[in-house]
Amino acid sequence: MTKENKSQLTDCFNISTRSLYYKPKQEAKDWKTKQMIEGALRTHSSYGHKRLAQYLKINKKRVLRVMKKYGIKPYRRTVRPQKRSKNKGSIISNLLLTETPMYPNHIWATDFTYLKFQGHWLYISTVIDLYTREVIGLSILKTHNTQLVLNTLTDALLHHSKPKIIHSDQGSEYNSKDFISFCSNLKINQSMSHPGCPWENGYQESFYKGFKVELGDPNRFETLGELISEIYLQIHYYNHSRIHTSLKMSPRQFAIKLLVG
Repeated sequence: MTKENKSQLTDCFNISTRSLYYKPKQEAKDWKTKQMIEGALRTHSSYGHKRLAQYLKINKKRVLRVMKKYGIKPYRRTVRPQKRSKNKGSIISNLLLTETPMYPNHIWATDFTYLKFQGHWLYISTVIDLYTREVIGLSILKTHNTQLVLNTLTDALLHHSKPKIIHSDQGSEYNSKDFISFCSNLKINQSMSHPGCPWENGYQESFYKGFKVELGDPNRFETLGELISEIYLQIHYYNHSRIHTSLKMSPRQFAIKLLVG
């Protein structure tokens, strides 16, 4: 790509030319630390960053920074709509304990959350590219079922190459025959968090936490259509404008940098 083309891109997306050459630092080291923390939490699920640092014999500031970066939190029991799998004997392991995102569309993570609107639940499912941190798939339904998560993955595949790995929790939707068959037919390797280890999909949990804060009270909207419209606008804002702390730019700007790099 020529300098002129790069200049046109930076003008179009309102980013600096310097940002096109930015490369995240210590990503591999941080990911390795993340894997160590998640391994420790499987045995000591209630440990905070100080105890984890002592257990792993590494600096507590580094542990805290990595936990915040990837949305890792000690296990705390909370009440939420049921989404755990009835298949307690799942053989799908967490590939992210050994695999590191190396390029766009290498590893995707997926999950869904819920909003209460006018006395009813609304479920929002997303797919995030773990390398660019961009939300690349979205689906919204009034129920959480296999169709919800299949719609999300299909949405992501419409405009992106299939990933090597798709990571999720142990929800029954992801353990369903239809979802497993869909991934198998496309030769996408499934990865799942260990049962009772929600921090192993912390990137999605962290995203939803920020998303809900920025969305605000769902009941401020008069109609379901207005709420859904705002959800799409918030996703667009996150992808295109909101600075991601580890990337130092928005996910879309980072993706463009990789394209022209």
